[in-house]
Amino acid sequence: MAKIMRSAENYYYICNMDFKLVSEYAPTGDQPEAIAQLINSIESGSRHNTLLGVTGSGKTFTIANVIQHLNRPTIVLSHNKTLAAQLYGEFKNFFPDNAVEYFVSYYDYYQPEAYLPTTDTYIEKDLAINDEIEKMRLSTTASLLSGRRDVIVVSSVSCLYGIGNPADFHATSIKIRVGDIVSYKHFLYRLVEALYTRTELALEPATFRVKGDTIDIMTAFGDNTYRVTFFDNEIESIQRIDAASGQRLELLDGVTIFPANMFVTTKERINIAIQQIYLDLGKRIAEFEKEGRTMEAQRIKQRVEYDLEMIKELGYCPGIENYSRYFDGRAEGTRPFCLLDYFPEDYLMVIDESHVTIPQVHAMFGGDRARKVNLVEYGFRLPAAKDNRPLRFEEFESLMGTSIYVSATPADYEFTKSEGVIAEQLIRPTGLVDPPLEVRVTLNQIDDLIEEIEKRVKVEDKILITTITKRMAEELSKYFDRVGIRNRYIHSDVDTLERVQILEDLRADMFDVLIGVNLLREGLDLPEVGLVAILDADKEGFLRNVRSITQIAGRAARHSNGHVILYADHCTDSMVAAIEQSNRRREKQVRYNMEHGILPRQAQKSGTGQSLLLSHTERPEDMTAYPIMENHYMTAADVETEYNAKREYESKNIDALIQKAKEDMERAAKSLDFLAAARYRDRMYELQKLKEENK
Repeated sequence: MAKIMRSAENYYYICNMDFKLVSEYAPTGDQPEAIAQLINSIESGSRHNTLLGVTGSGKTFTIANVIQHLNRPTIVLSHNKTLAAQLYGEFKNFFPDNAVEYFVSYYDYYQPEAYLPTTDTYIEKDLAINDEIEKMRLSTTASLLSGRRDVIVVSSVSCLYGIGNPADFHATSIKIRVGDIVSYKHFLYRLVEALYTRTELALEPATFRVKGDTIDIMTAFGDNTYRVTFFDNEIESIQRIDAASGQRLELLDGVTIFPANMFVTTKERINIAIQQIYLDLGKRIAEFEKEGRTMEAQRIKQRVEYDLEMIKELGYCPGIENYSRYFDGRAEGTRPFCLLDYFPEDYLMVIDESHVTIPQVHAMFGGDRARKVNLVEYGFRLPAAKDNRPLRFEEFESLMGTSIYVSATPADYEFTKSEGVIAEQLIRPTGLVDPPLEVRVTLNQIDDLIEEIEKRVKVEDKILITTITKRMAEELSKYFDRVGIRNRYIHSDVDTLERVQILEDLRADMFDVLIGVNLLREGLDLPEVGLVAILDADKEGFLRNVRSITQIAGRAARHSNGHVILYADHCTDSMVAAIEQSNRRREKQVRYNMEHGILPRQAQKSGTGQSLLLSHTERPEDMTAYPIMENHYMTAADVETEYNAKREYESKNIDALIQKAKEDMERAAKSLDFLAAARYRDRMYELQKLKEENK
């Protein structure tokens, strides 16, 4: 057994600790072949590999087996928080004894700083930081710098934004052992330098309390509290204690206390940075005055001098990330440090839904740059602010480790990088096969579609219909209303949170047909959907290319009798390619089922809503939510009566409802259910606005 060193949150092995995959299932179908192909390719030196796996084929389990075999620190990159949270939960279950970390943007709400010169409007930065996610981000960096190798980080693309210098983060970490000779005052100074705050009250994360020769410290993450006792300048004992009672839980030989902020830096670097900022400020003022722009010169002078005074006194200022180039000691134009800098050189990168994630990485730099240019040009920020940015795509490529692109529809980028060598995973453990794609002419297509809908409704199946325009989606919805088909529509004008509610209503059997323009969202896997209809399938373009058609068809792949109808007057190249791919996959899947005597079984329904939190949240009787009326077709008078009753109820119970919404928001955020958290946040804002109106 390797020697164990006791440190900040866990007992970290000095030598490598292996990944241990825990699962009651073994690889089945073509999973063993895909696992072997990926492992052999990577071990033979291939840096770019692609796993083409159909929806529901167990791609995450395949990747978990690859990670266990390769035994390398791994980052799993996802294109949104919701999918990242799902992946985090899955890997946490697969590797309960290893360090599975979660790294996403820690903002519950974020309005970036901006200036609109056309209307002379300055928008100040406004944000709300989620403390729980901030702790998880700190835990991620601490695990990576601890020396342990059994680390999996599930991350959104926020990992490509600038964070602190890993060398400074490591340098400001405080490592102590029993018997060390450490100046008592110097130890307190080190805690402050690591951005811990002294308090005389109850301990909170990133605070410490001093009583004589004893110092109690609550870490910035993990909620562990340590008691360090000195005898003169010698560390006499280190204990892990209960923060509330002070009772000793464990006696430790040593501990590592990591900084309370990822943007921490050393005192020497701060002094050098301040001098350089003053020099660049003088140059910028001179440039503005030479151009006759006195207002901009005065603006930048006031702003930067105020920031510098705060940094001198507190070591921090709002928007300090705009000065990150100075604190990192980077040259002008060079990229910022990011989470990828915390990984060792041989790390493994897994890019989930790569056909969406890669384009998102491509677009990040341009959007950030356009906003920063105006701030710099009009004297709100020094030019160095432009170097606080996400990575350019070529910089991202240079930092990529050995990579696995995971997608049901890999793009040209993945095929090119992998040089056409693809590991396919087409067999589903449930035995389900790809739904057949049928082409029908557009003549009388709506009547034909209504007939198909009626067949599906009789057996309680749900139907997805995708249109080519928003107007068509709305008009089709109105027509279905007139003929008595329960339906809703989704497109870009529908609020994001309302879309979530619509999907929950679909699963709750409140309507049968969902009409949308873009139903490609990964994660929109509804086992209830038995029919997908694609209108204007021959309108070649973004929403009707081979990848889009394949993704849309995949929405019916979790149903044992899934079916896809493409309404078109002629077959485009994309339609032909999508149908050929589907037929090839179906042939392989059916042959495998016959050879192994497998009967397809429908994917299990995971409940009636997107959020498990909602079903477990207790509500006092006086705060019962208003039910949605059984009659879907309400009159204007009904709507007005219900609205007025709701407003009257909320006015009388406003404070209680605001507090309830806030508690629900915080509980949802802690459960990593960000869609529910956002919905509760908006509810809280709505009630606060109502309270102000009542005043």
